[in-house]
Amino acid sequence: MTIPPNVRDAALRWIADDVDESDRDELQAVLAAALGGDAHAAEDLADRMAGHLRFGTAGLRGPVRAGPNGMNRAVVVRTTCGVAQWLRDSGSAGGVVVVGRDARHGSDVFAADAAGVLAAAGFDVRMFAEALPTPVVAFAVRELGAVAGIQLTASHNPAPDNGYKLYDGSGAQIAPPADTDIEAAIAAAPAPLGVPRADTWQTPSPDMLRAYLDRVASLPRGTTRNLRIALTPLYGVGGQVTLDALHGAGFTDVVVVEEQFTPDPTFGGMAFPNPEEPGACDPLLTLAQDADADLAIALDPDADRCAIGVRDGERFRMLRGDETGALLGEYVLATLDRTTCPKPMVATTIVSSSVLGSIAAAHDAAYEETLTGFKWLARADDGAGDARLVFAYEEALGLCVDPAAVRDKDGISTAVLAADLAAARKAAGSSLVDALSELDRAHGVHLTDQVSIRVTDLDVIGAIMARLRAEPPTELAGVPVTTEDLLPDADVIRLVGDGVRVVVRPSGTEPKLKTYLQVVRPWDANTANAANAANDVLDRLRGDVRELLANGTP
Repeated sequence: MTIPPNVRDAALRWIADDVDESDRDELQAVLAAALGGDAHAAEDLADRMAGHLRFGTAGLRGPVRAGPNGMNRAVVVRTTCGVAQWLRDSGSAGGVVVVGRDARHGSDVFAADAAGVLAAAGFDVRMFAEALPTPVVAFAVRELGAVAGIQLTASHNPAPDNGYKLYDGSGAQIAPPADTDIEAAIAAAPAPLGVPRADTWQTPSPDMLRAYLDRVASLPRGTTRNLRIALTPLYGVGGQVTLDALHGAGFTDVVVVEEQFTPDPTFGGMAFPNPEEPGACDPLLTLAQDADADLAIALDPDADRCAIGVRDGERFRMLRGDETGALLGEYVLATLDRTTCPKPMVATTIVSSSVLGSIAAAHDAAYEETLTGFKWLARADDGAGDARLVFAYEEALGLCVDPAAVRDKDGISTAVLAADLAAARKAAGSSLVDALSELDRAHGVHLTDQVSIRVTDLDVIGAIMARLRAEPPTELAGVPVTTEDLLPDADVIRLVGDGVRVVVRPSGTEPKLKTYLQVVRPWDANTANAANAANDVLDRLRGDVRELLANGTP
């Protein structure tokens, strides 16, 4: 395979401007092998030089490797130079910027580089010395009145990846047009070696973490604490902080999955360290069963997502994100002090269960559906007058139970509030499964599922989306459906019929095409019959959607 001269020259320029000797050596070795006729190296080089890792509203995510299309020190330095310019252009020169990191490969040096660039640019940088959960950084932004926050993390991506997450001064993830403005500033930045760096940043006081833990400890509504909890942080950075949070809230009977408790950048060999992935929570469920726990809790590696496991009959099972969202949405609204918050709002996304809307109506609360992502959910009450956001969730295990403190998803505060609800139910001789049945009785049976395909060629996703737009289905699961295309606002297709809904969209963080399925059936006197009828329709819908993704039409 011949190396095009422009690829060779671009690689040589990148090597000359890289700030890291080992990365220079790495890319030089790939280039030499490619020039020597190694076809695999040539393919690797072309991918590394295919363009700069794109800065979007999720920040950066990509494999840790040398070259512009990867996460490395040179990319972080240049990106942060662009962020600094964006902040200056926004009138925030010299403000406080919080920098944090998880325990992934490279996170420590990436965080130091980001802090160094910002410090040299005149910002008051506060960089946490230790690896900490993402919600702590989001909290610190608001607590310190910072103009921005940066967390070096790839959340639940595979172990070879890392990422760069950016919060604005509100403590929420950046939203358009900030992403395109930052990307333009990055493109105009000098070569990495030409970007000044300093080491004049400060470390936030230990009181910052204490303030976060105190805030989380204040969230429980109930007084009973008789609850045994099984916990896993999935090899991430949330283990000790979550344990401290639970203990601070009075939940001291906690057992942990020992082999997954200490942060490990390889995630114990897990391909996808995500509580949603089949099998990821099996050790937790085993522990919960063996320890006779009342509640199981799994965090993703940066602890911004939380999955809940419950005893259902003789065995434990993990709840879907929509089930947890409905339970905690109901709990927040049912226990809210309406004298201090007379006009509450709850929010979810267009791909999540619609049951939250019914719950909101029952509590005379405002309800909002947004596009996917907490950059939108955190702003659901923008322009909503006196309405105040008190709860938001997305089906992918992201929940925000205290928006006044953390304007993003927070797995740790979610874990504490879930424990509070479970303890209250246990004291009343009930359970979370009973609570779900009560929601079915009050709002109808809402079943959700997801069918996704993971690809190696992103063009496949584009081809399927184009095919669906050109020839959308007219019927799914025997129900006539209409099609709604959300372009240009979002690359999303919605297929809606009587009691069925399918939403199709490319993932924003993984090489996946995702479809979100919902079936709604009214409750009848026989709960089992209602659930069985809904499950039958969901099975048919699932089959039609799989065929739809394979062929473009059911």
